[in-house]
Amino acid sequence: MGRLDQNHHTFIQTLMARGPLSDKQAKAMFQDLCGGDAGGFSQFITIINKEMSFLQLEVRAGRNQYNGKLYYGLINKLGNEQAKLGTHYSHAQITFFKSVLEVIVSDSSLKGEISVIQALNLRLEGKNEQQSQGETSTQVPTMALTLAQKEKTLEELVHDRWLVQTADGMVHLGVRSFLELWNIFKNYDVPVCDICNEASIKAQACQNEECSVRMHSYCLKAKFFRPQVPRVCPKCGTAWEVSSVDVPQNRGTPHTNEGNRERSERPPGDLCSTPVRKRYRSLWES
Repeated sequence: MGRLDQNHHTFIQTLMARGPLSDKQAKAMFQDLCGGDAGGFSQFITIINKEMSFLQLEVRAGRNQYNGKLYYGLINKLGNEQAKLGTHYSHAQITFFKSVLEVIVSDSSLKGEISVIQALNLRLEGKNEQQSQGETSTQVPTMALTLAQKEKTLEELVHDRWLVQTADGMVHLGVRSFLELWNIFKNYDVPVCDICNEASIKAQACQNEECSVRMHSYCLKAKFFRPQVPRVCPKCGTAWEVSSVDVPQNRGTPHTNEGNRERSERPPGDLCSTPVRKRYRSLWES
């Protein structure tokens, strides 16, 4: 990692300690570390990813589909759930998460959600966890989780930002799921957004039931930003309701744990009063 300097290390350590940062937070930290404007941010990330590629790690950008905000996170490029979720989750807990994930991504209404009650009532007894051993594959039986264990697992998944639990008792995918599981969504045959080509977990469907077009609300807003652009489906020409693209500007998120976390993780208020290395020293020296 010869090309990584202390600024790169500080940025990486911050992502490891705090988890995903919003686009605003990430670029503010880059400016604090490197000075100047955010014009060199892309090259800064490219250097990090090039030097960390042999570790199967990279800094990736991805959108939270529920509020349209862009986040940056340090992700594991290995393609299985066990590797991505980490070893502190048991087979039963991973199976529980996969069951919740399956319900969310298969939501035909494209709201991308499941109720907490529905999640806790998911039956896992009949599921097995498949584990590869060399060239053979064995079935590892999954022990059933009690209701209390499911509640605890749900709390951990929310804390680790794989899931979001809202104040009205719904469960959504967290920003880490969008960053790390984008490739796994293909396994569930999730339709992609017609504009950005990313999985449409939380999206809007064409009013023509025979049309397969799906688009995220923030993609719709960008596509139909200009009044002269026809607000119709790009595939079948069906009119897209005006209310569908009337998406408010981001003023925070109504999803409690993501919104509170972002506010609590903002860089210190007086950024110019303390040298950058001292400000982040506890992170990159640990």
